[in-house]
Amino acid sequence: MKRVILTVMVLTLFITGTQAQGVKVGIKAGTNLNKIEGKSFNDGFDLSYHFGGFMEIEFNKKWGIQPEVLWNQTSSKPSSFNTVYTTGVNPLFNGNEQIKLDYLSIPLLLRYNMLGGFLTLNAGPQFGILLKEDKTLLQNGQSAFKNGDFSMVGGVQLNFKILRIYARYNIGLQNINDIDNKDKWKNQQIQGGIGLRF
Repeated sequence: MKRVILTVMVLTLFITGTQAQGVKVGIKAGTNLNKIEGKSFNDGFDLSYHFGGFMEIEFNKKWGIQPEVLWNQTSSKPSSFNTVYTTGVNPLFNGNEQIKLDYLSIPLLLRYNMLGGFLTLNAGPQFGILLKEDKTLLQNGQSAFKNGDFSMVGGVQLNFKILRIYARYNIGLQNINDIDNKDKWKNQQIQGGIGLRF
């Protein structure tokens, strides 16, 4: 099913791109302030990174879409709640270790250009595919995190000739806890970075 959805998305973007007035591509990189919301994790934000590529497909001077493909890292620390939240005898996580989850993130954002194209507002869904789990933190080889994540993205972007400066907020809509329903885990992320358009 995931392959069908991704195939439809790629075909849609290709057809849309060939009919649009302008298609531009670029690369981007930046930092994440992120946390996993839930009793099992600390409440504060932790620093991580993202990088990847993007397309700007303009329908007219005001509207367009911006699909992206990003390597996107989520980082968090377990809370003291893990001393009581257990699977068997021992705590689920070692409270001294940082949990890092690497995602292949695919945002599909609507673009609205303002101020003659200098400022762009972005909003839309983001699909995440978990690439690597830090299994040193899991008991008995059990997968704690679901293989995918779904979130909504909103943000702003400043457009210079080839330079892009952006900030956005991602809020997870899906529970990524794959162990039980004792605690719901959801990603939250503040992103900032720069991009270069070719």
